[in-house]
Amino acid sequence: MLYETLDELRGVSLLDGRDLRNMVDGDLTLSLNERAPFNPSTGWVPTYRFDLLSRGKRAGSISLRVANTHEIVMYLGHIGYGVDEPFRGRHYAARACRLLQPLAEYHRLDPLWITCNPDNWASRRSCELAGGVMIEIVNVPPENSLYQRGETRKCRYRLNLSRA
Repeated sequence: MLYETLDELRGVSLLDGRDLRNMVDGDLTLSLNERAPFNPSTGWVPTYRFDLLSRGKRAGSISLRVANTHEIVMYLGHIGYGVDEPFRGRHYAARACRLLQPLAEYHRLDPLWITCNPDNWASRRSCELAGGVMIEIVNVPPENSLYQRGETRKCRYRLNLSRA
């Protein structure tokens, strides 16, 4: 099911930690930090948040937004990640994106959209290593919260899970 309307988002059931095991790629493990349900007051969509762990040490975070709203598909992306500086250069973001693919498939998110700022070359490379294809660079509308934080343009990468 593609979750697009408010009514559909209210009905999204997120998996619990028992169902989210074996998210491991060598020295990288995804550890479930939070399952955030749809919040109608903020408009936040159902989201999984994970810590990236490298040999037991926190190395960053990654989230999977379980919705296909215009905002997510165009500007925020289904996946958001950050790798702490001491752990950069190990392709953790790309590897973590690949580890999230079965969960995205469970929620029928295909394709996955990942966005980043055009000048963030490391993030752009991570999108490519994860299997994403850059589709375009879009202008963020001035009324968007990203724009108000100074993020005026976004690269949009499409990751087709059916072919990943």
